Amino acid sequence: MSTTPPSHQHRPRVDLPDWMRNPEPPRRTLGRRLSDLVDGVPALAATRRRLWAWRGRTRFSERHPVVSAIASFVVVAVVATALVVGTLYLFHKIRQHEI
Repeated sequence: MSTTPPSHQHRPRVDLPDWMRNPEPPRRTLGRRLSDLVDGVPALAATRRRLWAWRGRTRFSERHPVVSAIASFVVVAVVATALVVGTLYLFHKIRQHEI
């Protein structure tokens, strides 16, 4: 008795339709034309690469999650308190018939 696994059985070749074997070339849309223009001008291409590098940076909230969480909590608490105090002040003015 042999301990070798059975050989791989190949499936028959699949005949793809013509539109899958020879797809149409991509359409020349406005975006592709602008992209080709940017790639053709070295200064614009360098600017595009710098923009991509800038977008790929890590954000402050990703580098310092605890500091960001504490700062955002403080900001939300201050804004919520200001909104509540402002609403109470307006209600007070309305009850005193000053508004």
